[in-house]
Amino acid sequence: MSRPLRHRFLVPALLALCCAAASHAYPLDGYETTGIRRLEELRLANEGKVNDVRQPPGALLGLDQVDLRLAGKDWDLPAPDPDFSRKLQALLGGTMDGYAMAVLDLADPQRPRYAELRGDYRQNVGSVGKIAVVLALFQGLADTYPQDIEARRRVLRTTTVTADVFAQRDGHTVRMYDPATRKLVRRPIQAGDQASLFEYVDWMLSPSSNSAAGMVMREAMLLRQYGKDYPPSEAEIRRFFTQTPKAELTRLSEATFYEPVTRNGLSLERLRQGSFFTAGGKSMVPGAGDSYGTAPELMRYLLRVEQGRLVDAWSSREIKRLLYVTERRIRYASAPQLNEAAVYFKSGSLYECNKALGPCGQYRGNVKNYMNSIAIVESPAGQRQQYYMVTLISNVLGKNSAADHQALAARIQQLMSGASGK
Repeated sequence: MSRPLRHRFLVPALLALCCAAASHAYPLDGYETTGIRRLEELRLANEGKVNDVRQPPGALLGLDQVDLRLAGKDWDLPAPDPDFSRKLQALLGGTMDGYAMAVLDLADPQRPRYAELRGDYRQNVGSVGKIAVVLALFQGLADTYPQDIEARRRVLRTTTVTADVFAQRDGHTVRMYDPATRKLVRRPIQAGDQASLFEYVDWMLSPSSNSAAGMVMREAMLLRQYGKDYPPSEAEIRRFFTQTPKAELTRLSEATFYEPVTRNGLSLERLRQGSFFTAGGKSMVPGAGDSYGTAPELMRYLLRVEQGRLVDAWSSREIKRLLYVTERRIRYASAPQLNEAAVYFKSGSLYECNKALGPCGQYRGNVKNYMNSIAIVESPAGQRQQYYMVTLISNVLGKNSAADHQALAARIQQLMSGASGK
C-alpha cells in the first residue's frame, strides 16, 4: 500500500471559508455537529434572518428527533399481503405496466403490513444508486475505526475534499454558504472547489449532485485503499489514480461498492451501483458492471437503516439524517399532502428522447423514462400517526414522471391515512 505524503485535514481558518452543501437533507440544527454550512443558512432562513426558502412543518425535526424507529428489530420483509397489494394496484388504475412498487406499513411495528407489485422488475434507478455509495463510505469508516465513532465523525467533518476530474461534469447546482459573511452562492461544482467530506456527501444526497457523487466515490475507494492513512495528499491521489493499472482500479471499485451490499444482507442481483456518476470518474476508473435496483431490495435497504442494521446503529442513524428532506421538496416528496410529514427521501431519473417518435422532454422520455423514488414517511412529523416506507420505480413513456410520482405520493398518503384510521 502506498503511503500518503501528508494529511488533508481542514484547519479552523479554512473551515470558515470552504464551500458548503446545498439543499435537501439533514436536520437544520446539525451545523455544529457536522460542519455542513448550508444547514446554518437554512436555519437562519427559517427564522427570517436571511432571505431564502422556509421549510414546511415536516422538515423541522431536530437531531434528537431523527432517530431509528425499529432499533433492535431484526425481522426481514414480511410476505406480501394480498389485500394490501390489491389496494396498491388500484392506485395505478388497475394496471402495473411501467411500474414496480413496494409499501411497508409500520403504523403498528409489531404487525407490519407489506405490499409489493412487480417485485422482480429491475432497472437503472439513476441517482437512487447514490444510497449504495453512502453505504460504501460508511462501511469503510466502520472497517477502519470499528470502535471509534468520534474518529469516523472527525474524518467526515475535517477531511478536505478538492474537486478534480472525478467531479467533471454536472449541471446540478449546489449551495455554497459562508457563515461569516452570510453570503450564499448557487452554482455547479467546479475543479478546485473545496469542502469537507461531510459536505460532499450532503451535496451528493441533497441536490443530488453527480459531481459530488464522483468525489465521494473517489474518497470511498481511497479510504478502502489507505485505511488509517486516509486521507492521502492531493499529489498522492494523482499518483495513485494515474499510475495504478486500470484493471486494478476496477477491482478496487468492485470491492468498495459491491462488498458492502452483500455484507449488509442485500443482494447484488437486485441492488448495484456499477459505475461512476460522472464522465470524468468513468474515464479514471472503468466501471465494474451495470447499475440497477428493484423495489423490494430498495425497501430492504430502508428497513435495515431503520433497524440500525446498515453497517451499525451509528451509521444507520447518520444515513437516515442525510436522507431527511430539509429544503425544497421535489417529485414524490413534493406532494402537498406530505407537508406535515417528515420525509426521508431520494429520487433519481434517466430519460431519453427521439424526436422522430413524437413529443418528448425532461421527465417525458419517449425512448426511456425512468423515474425512481424511495421514502420513509412519518406523518405528522414527530407523531407518526402514519408511518410507512415506499419504493417506486417507473418507466412510462411520454408521461411527466415527476408529476406522476407526486400524484402517487398523494394517493399513497391517503391510503395510509385510511389504514391508520386517521
